[in-house]
Amino acid sequence: MGMNTFGRLFMPKNKIFYELFETVADRVYDMGIKLKELVHEHDYDKRSSIIAQIEDLEHKNDDTTHQIFTELGRNFITPFDREDIHYLASALDDIADYIFASAKKINFYKVNPNDSGIQKMTELILQGSIEIRKAVKGLRDMKNLREMTESMVKVNSIENQADDVFDMSIEMLFQQENDFKEVIKKREIYQVLEIATDKCEDAANVIESIIIKYA
Repeated sequence: MGMNTFGRLFMPKNKIFYELFETVADRVYDMGIKLKELVHEHDYDKRSSIIAQIEDLEHKNDDTTHQIFTELGRNFITPFDREDIHYLASALDDIADYIFASAKKINFYKVNPNDSGIQKMTELILQGSIEIRKAVKGLRDMKNLREMTESMVKVNSIENQADDVFDMSIEMLFQQENDFKEVIKKREIYQVLEIATDKCEDAANVIESIIIKYA
């Protein structure tokens, strides 16, 4: 019996990790939805309410991530490598952190989010969260490897698109904005949004590593 086959015999006994990862991925997706809602809301007070919802989701994800680490210390047998569980939990937590950071900066700087760069970037973050969610849910039984692989390819493409949007947004910002303070504010927001797509790619890379080892 090969090591991979032997390892998979234990996978059903550790459903708690799949449940926790799926919960985190669902919340990251919900945060992506809320972030897109935020940048299409023109009322500052309503945006504050949406940010409060994003913050609540981020705090819940922190608790779930902590629970994953607790279970990691409690369980001798895990569904896949302990370091991969740690890496994936950290990568998903990073996506949530940067979505929340983006939302906070938009309101903190009182920047009008009716900006093509900001709106395109948030759409890409949402798309990335959708594909990460699909891939995470596929980890439970590894039956839909093609769909999981397609999701990871899409995440890589999304990250490349985000790089292009970032570059174009910075170029337009320097061409069209005369207020130096606005340039600084928007540039920082673009950067945080772009990092969120980087974190999606990091999570996809961890999932790809898990698939290579266990599928």
